[in-house]
Amino acid sequence: MTVWDALVGQDAVVATLRAAAAAARSGSTTGPGATGGQRSGMTHSWLFTGPAGAGREDAARAFAASLSCEREPPGCGECPGCHTVLTDTATDLRTVTPEGLSLGVKDVRALVRDAASAPAGGRWRILLLTEADRLTESAANALLKALEEPAERAVFLLCAPSVEDVLPTIRSRCRTVALRLPAAADVRAMLLRDGVDERTARAVAAASQGHLGFARRLATDEAARAHRTAVLRIPTRLGRVGDCLAAAAALVEAATADAEAANAERDEAETAALKTALGVGATAAGGRSASARAPKAGAKARAMTVRGAVGALKELERNQKSRGRRTVLDSLDRALVDLAGLYRDVLAEQLGAPVEPIHPDHAADAASLGAASTPERTLRRLEAVLATRSALADNPGLVPLLAVESLVLALRED
Repeated sequence: MTVWDALVGQDAVVATLRAAAAAARSGSTTGPGATGGQRSGMTHSWLFTGPAGAGREDAARAFAASLSCEREPPGCGECPGCHTVLTDTATDLRTVTPEGLSLGVKDVRALVRDAASAPAGGRWRILLLTEADRLTESAANALLKALEEPAERAVFLLCAPSVEDVLPTIRSRCRTVALRLPAAADVRAMLLRDGVDERTARAVAAASQGHLGFARRLATDEAARAHRTAVLRIPTRLGRVGDCLAAAAALVEAATADAEAANAERDEAETAALKTALGVGATAAGGRSASARAPKAGAKARAMTVRGAVGALKELERNQKSRGRRTVLDSLDRALVDLAGLYRDVLAEQLGAPVEPIHPDHAADAASLGAASTPERTLRRLEAVLATRSALADNPGLVPLLAVESLVLALRED
């Protein structure tokens, strides 16, 4: 199994990256603006784009592994060079993922410093930025200098939903690799390789709408399937205003519960690790704290240490809250994608379109909703769902409950 096997339904991308890895091995390097045959060469800055779930980070990491591979052709997936990159333990790889809603200048400056260092053991120093669309303006400016004058053995791998989500000054210095959502047949084949039974794989492949991570979760997580079912039944629960508000509250509460479940263990571990590093609550031999054993010595230093510890813990708490909110928004976004898929099925039912349903297990609901409405009304409802999704993505300060309440009321009234 090679590193390229993780890229589902991305044959053109695999061909591009294979050629670049081979060129890097032979020493053929080109700039991001190269054209024609030179496009198969290696460059220092890459931008991987594609919708959520298409596998942007998987593609970037597979390419990073191929650059670190110790065998021919590069990208075997088995050697220590490939293995350490795939498990994010390689000495010459630095991965930066924003914990909250944005990526600040501090993390980017650390990334740039790493880029200036020579590789410790491999051919390349690889800097992977998983969500370049979340760069703040100051962080983007800090990164720009490194892209303009890259170190000889540094490679920057940036990931973003689209080129428009990245500043023009940054994307102009990168070679773009565009991924697409894989077809249902490709997702189904992936699930079958993972050991999922045929019936589940077929249903999940359609329902995931090409999102690989969600497909795997639906295939293995009963809670995820239950949450999806609850979301898809919302349009059938909008009889009264009270029902609408209850449905909105239930959706946001479920998203919040998902976020808490996903982050609780990690938050606790991070807090405990930071307290240990800062010596908060640490005791000396004999069960007495160091300050108790030396009450008259270093009082000022201890006070400064306490203030520093409090500040560090507060900063960690802020970061954890930001990460939690982002997880809530990600969960809501997935719910809205499912809801949009249902209204697409309703519209296809009303128009008699010869297309496969996204949610075949909810065909009865789609038929019922279609019979009670018109294609025009269904289209307006679909647009309302997509508009709410865009509003939540574009305005991080928007209160999720208010946005979802507004949506379900619009679905009822239209």
